[in-house]
Amino acid sequence: MIGDILRTLRERKPLVHQITNYVVMNETANATLAIGALPVMAHAREEVEQMASVAGALVLNIGTLSPPWVESMLLAGRAANRAGVPVVLDPVGAGATDYRTDTARRIAHDVELAVVRGNAAEIATLAGRQAEIRGVESVGAESNAELARAAARALGTVAAVTGPVDHISDGDDVNAVANGDPMLALVTGTGCMSTAITGCFLAVAPPLEAATAALVAFGVAGEDAAAGARGPGSFHVGLYDALAALDPDTVDGRARVTCA
Repeated sequence: MIGDILRTLRERKPLVHQITNYVVMNETANATLAIGALPVMAHAREEVEQMASVAGALVLNIGTLSPPWVESMLLAGRAANRAGVPVVLDPVGAGATDYRTDTARRIAHDVELAVVRGNAAEIATLAGRQAEIRGVESVGAESNAELARAAARALGTVAAVTGPVDHISDGDDVNAVANGDPMLALVTGTGCMSTAITGCFLAVAPPLEAATAALVAFGVAGEDAAAGARGPGSFHVGLYDALAALDPDTVDGRARVTCA
């Protein structure tokens, strides 16, 4: 199934509109291209509604925040909803400051989301549960099936909680994805890349299947990149190569997915 979704993605080459932060904009754009989709990094309020309306999916990443960025995200999200374009939210650092938390909750309230992807503390905070976050890193929250299920029910969307084992739920079913490598935690922006990849898959598949397939594909690429890496720098470069080299005919056989 995952291989079929990846194959469809590469055949269709959907446009994935991303409003993301300056720190990882290049990384998420390159990851989007490597997996087989087309990135467009538009955040000016004068064009985001038009761009979101013609995209295959919209990715909202709150890593860099200021009032103009928030306004653009809301405008783009509402335009995507009107056009039937699926939206994925990455609530980067939700819980770290009131501004981040309030912004993430405002977007979740005002925009119909197909998927929300974040670490355990970010998702727990967005869903109104207890969590501890330092900077943008989760340091104390449950990363398990129950958190994903509870968050999906509270937010009315598919929740993808990423960590050593990823958990993805639509509020009923929960998929656990064990693909990946510890090296992914040593490179800035890999969480944001996984959200961008989720947007790519969301353009061609339903939310639960898309979010699960995206994290399997990203995890498998992480495994391949780590196998040839000497450290975080070579791993970072190798990750793009591994995403581009993913084989739809074999990725299903490498998927480590269970029902949690």
